[in-house]
Amino acid sequence: MGRRPGTGGEYRMTTEAEKEARIRAAAARALAEAAARRAAAAPLQMPRELGGREGPEPTRFGDWERKGIAIDF
Repeated sequence: MGRRPGTGGEYRMTTEAEKEARIRAAAARALAEAAARRAAAAPLQMPRELGGREGPEPTRFGDWERKGIAIDF
């Protein structure tokens, strides 16, 4: 258990409930900060690929060929 300054310059032991409350408060702050960062982040604007496949990024789905010919990327 950690020690925490009390009144009159004395120290008292922190209780488990106090530790849990501090951890919960820190977790709530971290989640709020992460949500704010995600909200502030702009979606990536990928440049249009000339002559590439339509649809989702092919490298994510293992679709690396076009009309039976492997595409170099």
